[in-house]
Amino acid sequence: MNGAEVLDVGRDAIWLTIQLSAPVLIVGLIVGVGIGLMQALTQIQESTLVFAPKIVAVFASLLFFLPLMGALMNTFMQHIAARIAAM
Repeated sequence: MNGAEVLDVGRDAIWLTIQLSAPVLIVGLIVGVGIGLMQALTQIQESTLVFAPKIVAVFASLLFFLPLMGALMNTFMQHIAARIAAM
């Protein structure tokens, strides 16, 4: 493996990490902003109110996106295995 191939694998790994984490982080962001907006509108300033709905939403999004994440990881591993076999 030369330097370009190593950089290519590293770039693919970083892109895979972004693809795996983005759906869950976006759901957490949306729920957090929504609850923050509701707190601002109703003037309820309870700092722990955000955590329970956000945990439930992130857990539900993990269950929903788990097949997609598994497929992405499977594709990446097959790609890496094919590179190893080609050496």
